[in-house]
Amino acid sequence: MEGFRALVVDDSPAMRKQLVQALQRMGGDPVEAQDGADAWRRLQHTPVDIILTDINMPLLDGLKLTGLVRAGGRHQRTPIVVITTEAAEADRRRAEALGANGYLVKPVQSQQVTELVKQLLEAARAA
Repeated sequence: MEGFRALVVDDSPAMRKQLVQALQRMGGDPVEAQDGADAWRRLQHTPVDIILTDINMPLLDGLKLTGLVRAGGRHQRTPIVVITTEAAEADRRRAEALGANGYLVKPVQSQQVTELVKQLLEAARAA
């Protein structure tokens, strides 16, 4: 799976690095954002094929970012994966209700990321 651009949103530099490396090994071109507000600004000018976002971040959390993306605009149908440190069922349900396409619980393994990203990109391209 080559030639896709992914937006990686996490306030943890170590987590962003892990996700970026996994996506690069798949042939992706990751763009990094340090929080939801930074991601929202980048989405106004940068086309992406998939968004991976942490839930718990300062300024604008991943669930609010998901809601903004789904509300309209160029990325309204872009697949979104939310990532969290808590396996709370309420967070999962809220993410799904806001339009998230995938959900991962930290610590994530690179293989989990690449399998889910591949599945979501293939589904988006087939739609």
